[in-house]
Amino acid sequence: MIRKKSILAVLFLALSSYNVFAQETKNKNEEVKKMEWFEDAKLGIFIHWGIYSVKGISESWAFFNNYISHENYMKQLGGFTANQYQPEEWAKLIQESGAKYSVITTRHHDGVSLWDSKSNNAITTAKDAAAKKDVLTPFVSALQKKGLKTGLYYSLPDWSHPDYDVNTRIKKRYNVGDDANRWNKFVNYYQGQLAELSKAYKPDLIWFDGDWEHNDQEWRAKETLTQLRKYNPNIIINSRLNQHGDYDTPEQGIPVVKPEARYWELCYTMNDSWGYQHFDHHYKTPNMIVRTLVDCISMGGNLLLDIGPKADGTIPTEQVQILKELGRWTSKHKDAIYGTRAGVQSRFWNDKNAFSKDGKTLYIYLDNVKDKLVLQGLKTKPTSIKFVGNSDKIDYQYDDYTLELNLPTANFDPAVTVVAITFNEKPAIDLERKEVSYTAYEIAGQSQVAHAIATISKSTAIGSNLFKDKISADGDILDKNLKFTAAEIKEWVTKNAEILHDAEAGIADGHYAGLSALSKDKQTLYLFVEGTPTGPIALKGLKNTIARIRIVGEGSMIGHDIFNKLYWSSTPGIVYIDVPKERIDKNMTIIAVLLDKPIELYREHVGAIESNL
Repeated sequence: MIRKKSILAVLFLALSSYNVFAQETKNKNEEVKKMEWFEDAKLGIFIHWGIYSVKGISESWAFFNNYISHENYMKQLGGFTANQYQPEEWAKLIQESGAKYSVITTRHHDGVSLWDSKSNNAITTAKDAAAKKDVLTPFVSALQKKGLKTGLYYSLPDWSHPDYDVNTRIKKRYNVGDDANRWNKFVNYYQGQLAELSKAYKPDLIWFDGDWEHNDQEWRAKETLTQLRKYNPNIIINSRLNQHGDYDTPEQGIPVVKPEARYWELCYTMNDSWGYQHFDHHYKTPNMIVRTLVDCISMGGNLLLDIGPKADGTIPTEQVQILKELGRWTSKHKDAIYGTRAGVQSRFWNDKNAFSKDGKTLYIYLDNVKDKLVLQGLKTKPTSIKFVGNSDKIDYQYDDYTLELNLPTANFDPAVTVVAITFNEKPAIDLERKEVSYTAYEIAGQSQVAHAIATISKSTAIGSNLFKDKISADGDILDKNLKFTAAEIKEWVTKNAEILHDAEAGIADGHYAGLSALSKDKQTLYLFVEGTPTGPIALKGLKNTIARIRIVGEGSMIGHDIFNKLYWSSTPGIVYIDVPKERIDKNMTIIAVLLDKPIELYREHVGAIESNL
């Protein structure tokens, strides 16, 4: 009897485990199906539009941080006319940019709703602004007519609402714990607005913001999710509902390493501001924006690129130009964008890459003009190699491990050129095999210049310094047995002797899309630049202050710019370094970045990052 009960217990446990596993599998499959359009989209357009565009000041934060009084901030309602607003043109421009969805601020923290909200104490453009109209409905309608997915940004806090506890950084109306009834009124207000938005617009995505001010119990987050899913079971929600959402939202900082989450989206400004600001002309170039999109694609994420329309409803000329150039690139390279999945992250695959959804095509994104591309570790023979959006023929050699492409450069794209490598099956990739090592004497005896210099560069980057004790810092040959067959190799080695005589291994993957090395004191970072970059080279996660930057071996000082450094955050901005084309070394250019102290790098945990601008 005891044995029979034991058997039944084991069977019950096994059946229970199977049921749990089956349910988890079902849930996972449903999630993948729900998220598929989002994962395929790769590009969305964020729109910050509100009364803050009248004076051109920070959206909501201007009065929260006491830069302007709340009363004077709200006077901007009188200047928000939207009298040149053409929502159909907005939707057309968004579609032409290559974006598959758009997210618009329905209400920011300042409490001004862009639609004719009927919720208690709602401030609206239809009732309270000079525009005297609902400006949200015509845009959503235009967007949906274009077949684009609709995302609605919604701020959980409303610093203008009489029932919300927080008013400004230094002023609170009440403590939630002391007045539960008043707090419940606010929760009913915000949930009521979400119900209005859900019924009227049937959004595909809700983009929450501001969850940091309360915990999920106070927000009644689970209840809010249930409500939203009642209107749309497949609604996608970002992570800013106290981690109850479907995907992570890194803000402004391009991730250094691939985020752990399968689904993520970088929200990113074209200049330094979300909303329109009259005096912010610090725009990134279209080249930078395209390369940022490629960065996101290669790590399996999306780019949500922001625009900030003016109070009259027109989009600034600089922003229109960026969207049009982005559209030029996306229309040419559709196959290498939509539906792709994260590529190989490897120290020696310096070029960004991604796979097609079926895994049988590898896309290589080249943001530098070069006539040769070498990929090591490919264990599967390609069936086809071609440019995307370019009919030039590519010759190649393959030896069961190394694929070497000879690239015609006449028709390289001005931003990013894409090579598609197709296989009959998902390729096997072996990145663990040790490469053949060479001595300085073997390198000096080579006649193949490109191979020799590539080998020296790779060896230096991993700390295997071939010329240690064989050359001096100023290029003198110390070892009389070191005889160079090719004068061009000798010239390059002596030119770059300051690195090659005693440099140490470079920085970790992700910070720079190329090889690097460090001086012994870790205070000079050397960046190896292959080919001719199409724009300034990018350096992510550098916490140091840069003292100066120069080209090694010829002394030219070169400039740099920093984007997306948030004053309130310890997260570094992105350093862009201008490399003059006329000073490029055809074999390999090396840039020396002198730092204020030994190098410090930032490697982040990607999640929801809040912007307090």
